[in-house]
Amino acid sequence: MNININGMNVNYIVQGVENEREIILLHGWGANIKTFGPVYQYLSCHNKVYAIDMPGFGKSDEPSKDYHVIDYAKVILEFMNQLKIKNPVLVGHSFGGRVIMKLVGELGFTPKSIILVDSAGIKPKRKPSYYFRVYSYKFAKNTVKLLFKKEKAEKIISDMRKKKGSTDYRNASDTMKSVFINVVNEDLRYTLPNIKSPTLIIWGENDLETPLKDAKIMERLIPDSGLVILKGAGHYSYLDNLNEFLIIVDHFLKGCEE
Repeated sequence: MNININGMNVNYIVQGVENEREIILLHGWGANIKTFGPVYQYLSCHNKVYAIDMPGFGKSDEPSKDYHVIDYAKVILEFMNQLKIKNPVLVGHSFGGRVIMKLVGELGFTPKSIILVDSAGIKPKRKPSYYFRVYSYKFAKNTVKLLFKKEKAEKIISDMRKKKGSTDYRNASDTMKSVFINVVNEDLRYTLPNIKSPTLIIWGENDLETPLKDAKIMERLIPDSGLVILKGAGHYSYLDNLNEFLIIVDHFLKGCEE
């Protein structure tokens, strides 16, 4: 299905039981609704479940402007308004969790409950070696612009980016590269104390993308939250330990109804 939001076609799927709990699944960066497939199928047996391709991912249009996290949060808010979703459970993996933090902690939307899975949003403290690489790249880029004509300089700079950037950055289109930079450079820990909904934080013990220390910061700063660590799991902990993940989510959702 498609819905038009701010001139963009946003792809989504919906399945499940009418007049029951509504759940919205928000995927991570570089992913799409398919990555939540097993979770979507399971939860839709007893809930009404929506999964969204956020702008720039899956079958949704890329944003026409330089998006920030707040723009994604506003898209989700408009999605809920158009479909008359009033009090959902929000589930976000990685980048999806980042969007939830902005939606709830800054825009003030109050969902029934929240599940953050290996969520992004805590900007890491950088080591000196990181800043050395960044400023070395900037120096090299400016030098190339001085030494070569525009077309040649742009090609050299593009090749430099491909070698220096992260996998997510390298795999993104030019538009989404700019969005990626905006997203990863925003620290959202300031939003966490404003989240008042019951929040379950699920994390992979061996997550190298968003380390476990980030989960502990979130648990400390979100007032009504609890952390569950999935042993042996990585950044996609909900797929690595799927059965355990689903049992934990079921228990949490039932507890929120009591």
